[in-house]
Amino acid sequence: MGFIMLAIGLVCVVEGLAYALAPSLMERSLEVLKAMPIETRRRVGLGALAVGVGFVWAAFALGFGS
Repeated sequence: MGFIMLAIGLVCVVEGLAYALAPSLMERSLEVLKAMPIETRRRVGLGALAVGVGFVWAAFALGFGS
């Protein structure tokens, strides 16, 4: 449970930093995202999911998960 809370906290930190440090860049990024077709957004999301799973797997493989 602690691992899940840590992961959610880290996501919130990264998201918060992005909006706090570059709000206009985030606004433009959201406009670009909105202009993308749904299938492209789905593929981007699946790619991000795969990268995230890879990072989690690597962290566990290096011994950071236990």
